[in-house]
Amino acid sequence: MDAKKTGKFISDSRKKHGMSQKDLAERLNITDKAVSKWERGLSFPDISMLIPLSEVLEVTLYDLLTGGNDDE
Repeated sequence: MDAKKTGKFISDSRKKHGMSQKDLAERLNITDKAVSKWERGLSFPDISMLIPLSEVLEVTLYDLLTGGNDDE
C-alpha cells in the first residue's frame, strides 16, 4: 500500500462527488484534519473507516486500498 497514492485516490474520489474535506469528515463522523492527513499521505484511514469510506465515495475496497491502481 502506498499512502500517497491512496491519499490522492481519496482526494480525487471526494472531489468527483463535489465534497469538501469537511463534508466527507461529517459523513464519517471524524475530523477534517484526519481527512487531510489521509489525502496528504501522512496516514491511512483506520480499518474501521474503510467500509464507510468506500460506501461514501462509491468505490471498491480494493481500489481504496490500492489507490485505484490495478497494477498493485
